[in-house]
Amino acid sequence: MHISALSMDPEAARSARESLDLAFHMSNILDTGLDRHALSILIALCDLGVNPEALAAIVKELRKERLPLSSLHPAPPKS
Repeated sequence: MHISALSMDPEAARSARESLDLAFHMSNILDTGLDRHALSILIALCDLGVNPEALAAIVKELRKERLPLSSLHPAPPKS
């Protein structure tokens, strides 16, 4: 699904877009927090044979390590 539309015939490109749309809709229903780009990369990795359970574990681990946005942008000093 992360394949360039230039290398696909129009019907294959349409089918890939529809599949990604469906996967993204399910992802939103399940509240995964994945955006379309991240989801398309994960699907492409699965298409290449990467174990989906291993990918899920990696995503969970990366989310644990992610810093909260507030720590990246400290509040301005109070006057």
